[in-house]
Amino acid sequence: MNHATPQIETDMTLELVDLERYPIADLDQGLGADFLAQCQTQMEEHGWCNLDGFIREDALEALAAESNDLLPSAPVLTIKRTIYQGAVDPDAPADDPRRKEYMHKAVQLADDQIPKETLLKQLYTSDLLTEFVRRVQQKPQLYRCADEFQALNVVALQPGSWHAWHYDTTECTVTLLLQSAEEGGEFAFLPNSRTDETEDGESVTRLLSGDMSAAQTFSRGAGTFTLFRGGYSLHGVTEVQGNRPRVTAILTYDEQPGRVLSDDVNIRIYGDRVKKILADRASA
Repeated sequence: MNHATPQIETDMTLELVDLERYPIADLDQGLGADFLAQCQTQMEEHGWCNLDGFIREDALEALAAESNDLLPSAPVLTIKRTIYQGAVDPDAPADDPRRKEYMHKAVQLADDQIPKETLLKQLYTSDLLTEFVRRVQQKPQLYRCADEFQALNVVALQPGSWHAWHYDTTECTVTLLLQSAEEGGEFAFLPNSRTDETEDGESVTRLLSGDMSAAQTFSRGAGTFTLFRGGYSLHGVTEVQGNRPRVTAILTYDEQPGRVLSDDVNIRIYGDRVKKILADRASA
């Protein structure tokens, strides 16, 4: 979508978001304009914006329930990748942590596994929500990701698992925590650790070597909506502890319309299921 006035009359966002706390239905005046300014300032100063209780409690229960109903059909993925999500750079020094592939295991639903009639998919495809994300990120235009696998995902980290350090494939990634871990499972990131031209190599190297002093880490409750510059901030999730999995929806946006990721990246992330889909398509 572009930044035309969203059609909010039938938008599912109005049914799910706590509009009293977060007046995103009208960002041009009054409380909505003040709220937008606060979010934009938070993004500029800290590289993230964390909205606790963004989803109403009753709506959160419904979103979590439908996701947990779908997750048993999702594969358990062992994801092995560099922080840039591509292949290892053969020209990198052998001891460079950027050359290393980092691993984690997750139960993960790709976009094509989430039915369009689910509340979660309706929330993601909301023009009103997309417009809110665009304005917080201060982009001239913003589109929902066009990739058939990447656009909307649900990720469950089981106890003992974590999310390895990585950059997102697009800048404007948003997460919605549907179910928090009993312990651990904290979101950790290195704000604005790179740009399109450069990277803070010293800070990135220290982080990958285990020095968390420059990272920001915070716990979040279920229903929290977090905007951050995932393509420019190295980030991950600490080890989940206790007996309950941590379940997160990942909503992906792009400044370019119609952009999709390479088959190689999608196979690296989603494994054999997507590899077979792409191979069958190529041979048809």
